[in-house]
Amino acid sequence: MSYEHIVHGFEPVYDKNSRLLILGSLPSVMSREQNFYYGHPQNRFWKVIAALTGENVPINIPEKKALLVRNHIAVWDVISECDIVGSSDQSIKNVVPADLSVILDSAPIKAIYTNGGAASKIYRKYQFPLTGIEAVQLPSTSPANAAWSLDRLITEWAQIIADA
Repeated sequence: MSYEHIVHGFEPVYDKNSRLLILGSLPSVMSREQNFYYGHPQNRFWKVIAALTGENVPINIPEKKALLVRNHIAVWDVISECDIVGSSDQSIKNVVPADLSVILDSAPIKAIYTNGGAASKIYRKYQFPLTGIEAVQLPSTSPANAAWSLDRLITEWAQIIADA
């Protein structure tokens, strides 16, 4: 196993009207290459969000950003930098948490959700003591979470729409 030190390379997506915050752990290798969230073609994040909002699946980064902003959804990650092997959340160590106050101080966030177990665990350890806001863990949209079908993910993620 060869660890690589990764510094999160791109900004959160949000605006002053964002009401939901969805947090991942750290961008995957493919997402880092594309310089945007959920870039792996097998990741179901964009399909889930499009289904829940009744919109088309966004193709490029401007469309993805517009979909999120239009639906009052902020997206970021719980980690600012860490050591990791490839895209393996299980290998994450030496975490430097992201400064969520950037979003929380400028948008009326009503609810925080984590995309998967690793993001949830890291949020509870590093972020909750600072924010005091409980985060709801949602099943990961990652292709590594093959036990969850797209339909099942959409059903479970539907709770975010009530908060949007």
